[in-house]
Amino acid sequence: MSSPVGWRCFLAGAVLLVVLLAGCSSEKGEPSSAPSAEVGNPVHGDTIVFGGGADAVTLLPVLASDAVSSGVCELVYNGLVRYNKNLEIEGDLAESWEVSPDGLTLTFHLRRDVTWHDGHPFTAADALFTYQVYVDPATPTAYSERYRQIVRAEAPDPHTFVVTYQKPLASALGSWGVNILPRHLLEKTPVTRSPLASAPIGTGPYLFREWRRGERLVLEANPAYYEGRPWINRVVFRVIPDPTTMFLELQTGGIDEIDLTPLQYARQTSRETFRRRFHKYRHPAMAYSYLGFNLRNPLFQDRRVRQALSYAIDRDELVRGVLLGLGREATGPYIPGTWPYCADVRRYPHDPARARALLEEAGWKPRSDGVLVRDGRPFEFTIVTNQGNDQRVKAGEIIQRRLREVGVVTHIRVIEWATFLKEFINPGNFEATLLGWTVPVDPDCYDVWHSSKRAVGQLNFVGFHNAEVDDLLERGRRTLDQAERKRIYGRFQQILAEEQPYLFLYVPDALPVVAARFRGIEPSPSGIMHNFIHWYVPAAEWKYHQ
Repeated sequence: MSSPVGWRCFLAGAVLLVVLLAGCSSEKGEPSSAPSAEVGNPVHGDTIVFGGGADAVTLLPVLASDAVSSGVCELVYNGLVRYNKNLEIEGDLAESWEVSPDGLTLTFHLRRDVTWHDGHPFTAADALFTYQVYVDPATPTAYSERYRQIVRAEAPDPHTFVVTYQKPLASALGSWGVNILPRHLLEKTPVTRSPLASAPIGTGPYLFREWRRGERLVLEANPAYYEGRPWINRVVFRVIPDPTTMFLELQTGGIDEIDLTPLQYARQTSRETFRRRFHKYRHPAMAYSYLGFNLRNPLFQDRRVRQALSYAIDRDELVRGVLLGLGREATGPYIPGTWPYCADVRRYPHDPARARALLEEAGWKPRSDGVLVRDGRPFEFTIVTNQGNDQRVKAGEIIQRRLREVGVVTHIRVIEWATFLKEFINPGNFEATLLGWTVPVDPDCYDVWHSSKRAVGQLNFVGFHNAEVDDLLERGRRTLDQAERKRIYGRFQQILAEEQPYLFLYVPDALPVVAARFRGIEPSPSGIMHNFIHWYVPAAEWKYHQ
């Protein structure tokens, strides 16, 4: 699930992102204001302040299901592997690995120079313990499925970790980008009661220092990090729900990096004075936004109704009106231009007449004021979304107007992020929701779309159930042949396009902006944050000296 505004930048492990092959660049159609990595003499110092619209929920990775929490965890913890700037798997806590000839066994050879932030040595016992936590029925995590495919896990010595799968699993190696947990700090305490949820101890490049909930979270550079101490001394995450206030903080120097809104990118950041102080970037989407229906609600159980609502909205209007053209329409759960994407799916151009006809087929008739009624009940529902994401609120308002044109009444309710997840999304306490997903590197969508994942706290919170989709998802994760997987996931997309459990809306461009004093930024197919530990500020330009 995506964060409401940002801090998307660190999602390189458990919440891995896909971008288009075009990569990351400076402003399209304009002279570049954003240099690539610069050659120089980095020095340790200064602080970077990130602005985000929501706070983290938990800092224990196994419990983190939102991008804000996962993003912070990515700086505190490591996985055994990770994706590099070109979205290729490379070693992290594992120096190397071997895959058995039958593809069922992975043997990881772990680094010997890694310690936890409290000085305790990292060993294979920590990797084994992490596996055990994920498969423990008492662990309330939505991300256990891939680890439940393992039939044997062992640590034959302190620097070797071996896992064996019952059947081939295409995403097996990449799944070990999961943040590894400290056994010595968690083995005697249930994860749901661990103090690490508020004060984490990892192996990563930054140490936790402070968390004032709803205000800010502070990390400091780890001097013992196995790749070397990061150049930037401190990282501060500030929580500012209002995008306008956050932009003002950027301009006045209170924040160093934010995700610009399309309006800010296109119309409020072109002055030469701004371009001297900041570098802004634009790269293809890492996520998609959608309107999801609670399929347990009788209003949305007829496929014709969902298709009608899809015809009623105008996706091009959303791309133009919400994104100012800085994005593209979404047709399913994969991003245009990536290998799993299937263009041959049913489309829903804006067609109010077709929408009305389908609704009438489903038994909905207009009353005198134009509102549709069936069995004495008006077609009326509430769309919930999260505070701090102006794009979603604007999209909701446009959708609201378009649905009213075909006789459907909607209300929009905006809720603080943590409350939104805890009281509405996780327990399925909603009628419809405007949300977004980040898109994994591997196309395995089992956790989001398989019918076994409909329980409270799982990711199929809309309650989608389709037997053919279940079969396709199982087959897609079991074959290692990319051409066959493309065929399988193509059919999966065609079914979703027919069923419309989500109205897939748009894929927004990412629009990060960074204060110009930061050097070493290297745009790449994975965005700009892949080499964050190598960013630095020349000593003469330090803003913070503590």
